[in-house]
Amino acid sequence: MRIAYRAETLIDAHLVKDALERAEIPAFVAGEYLTGAVGNLPALDYVAVLVPEASLPAAVLVVREVERDLADARLALDEDFADDGAPSFMPA
Repeated sequence: MRIAYRAETLIDAHLVKDALERAEIPAFVAGEYLTGAVGNLPALDYVAVLVPEASLPAAVLVVREVERDLADARLALDEDFADDGAPSFMPA
């Protein structure tokens, strides 16, 4: 197994794992249970998504797409909060 993605959060790891599985690439979240042991520290370097070595080239393409989608979503959220400190989908 090879690391296809080092997760910033456990949720990100599962989003990547789900995307890989939808692309018919077997994936496994490693270090998932270590996050409870380190408390509030970020999951980076503890949680990774692993794929079989033969699937790594295809997995890299899927991971890039998910990373791009996550970056776009985070940017949209930042823009929503930038106006008045509250998301635009919440009543003022």
